[in-house]
Amino acid sequence: MIPIAPSSQNPMMIPAKDPSRRFGVEFDVEPYRGCPFFCLYCDSHNVLGENESLSRVFARPDAVDSFTLELNAREPGTIIGFGKLFEPYPPLEAKERVTRRLLEAIAEAKAGVVIVTKSDLVAEDAALLRRIKANAPAVVLMSVTTMNEDVVKKLEPGCPSTAERFKAIAKLAQEGVVTGILMQPIVPFINDTEENVIQIVRKAKEAGCRIVYPSFGMNLAGRSRDRFFDLIDREFPRLKNVYMDQFGAKWSCQSKAAPALKKAFVFECRKLKLKYGMNDIVRLVRPSSSVQMKLF
Repeated sequence: MIPIAPSSQNPMMIPAKDPSRRFGVEFDVEPYRGCPFFCLYCDSHNVLGENESLSRVFARPDAVDSFTLELNAREPGTIIGFGKLFEPYPPLEAKERVTRRLLEAIAEAKAGVVIVTKSDLVAEDAALLRRIKANAPAVVLMSVTTMNEDVVKKLEPGCPSTAERFKAIAKLAQEGVVTGILMQPIVPFINDTEENVIQIVRKAKEAGCRIVYPSFGMNLAGRSRDRFFDLIDREFPRLKNVYMDQFGAKWSCQSKAAPALKKAFVFECRKLKLKYGMNDIVRLVRPSSSVQMKLF
């Protein structure tokens, strides 16, 4: 049985603040609450209650019925986003298939979907995503931070390897699903090298991706800040002092190398004909969109 979430009167579908700013998504849905991946940089702790643990993963018991009812009240072609806050493909999905059942409802309603994930489990829904794509956009964005698997084990200890993630995204691309890489976050002093950025972009092209979208920094706000420093002290000794010297109490931490990284990133994306600006990405997802956006 699915672990039961605390009772809630909140709807499943949360309106996006501005569909032009996040991949054309109109409503966000979280199939699960919590995440078992233990990423050092995760800021989802800040949306949890004081007594909630991010590692406790559960779905609302009424998730599928509630979502289907809300979705059927919307126009066909409405784009639903999965994974804004929590992983939509935790290991629990292999047993419970909550995300799959929500995707089935999307296919039935002729709606669209943009999935953000770090899990290779998403590839198991390739056939379902093809069904959705027949009537509306179906996009899968895989989060990747580094090509160095040793660093992955420290930054994202519960996640599938980078190799497994690229294998999954390549399978989806071969099936005709629009795919992309979220190259984020680029963590100062850990994965902020031109070599890493260029390797990720080239691997994305090789895997059949059409999109690469970056973030050359990260947020250290609220509860996430103390947790980050506790973990980084353990995994990257002495780096905490470097952070304190560089950023102090700032909650936004951008790599000092960001200008050079952006230049290398844009050059490589243009060379390989990959979409990288949100304006172009939204136009790819929603061809009728006329938004005007800044580059990142």
